[in-house]
Amino acid sequence: MILELVKSPLGRLRIIAFVEGISYLVLLGIAMPLKYLAGLPQAVKTVGMAHGVLFVLFVVLLVQVAVEKSWSFKKSMLSFLSSLVPFGTFYADAKWFRD
Repeated sequence: MILELVKSPLGRLRIIAFVEGISYLVLLGIAMPLKYLAGLPQAVKTVGMAHGVLFVLFVVLLVQVAVEKSWSFKKSMLSFLSSLVPFGTFYADAKWFRD
């Protein structure tokens, strides 16, 4: 299943969207509380860096897929905006990232 997804740009976008969504939830739900409640700022530095790299990769893949699939500007922007909201990439996968 995963090997089949990796073969297409849309499949790669779906995988990265999932991992990016998980990293966002970990950042907000685990790393931030560790920083502010337990005084462990390293958690945000580590998870934040990983999330930042995944977010940039998500945007690059989103642009690639939007161009390749001739997505409308609205669909492309909604897909992008979904990555800014917790659980948004999971919604986008169910709504827009399926063939």
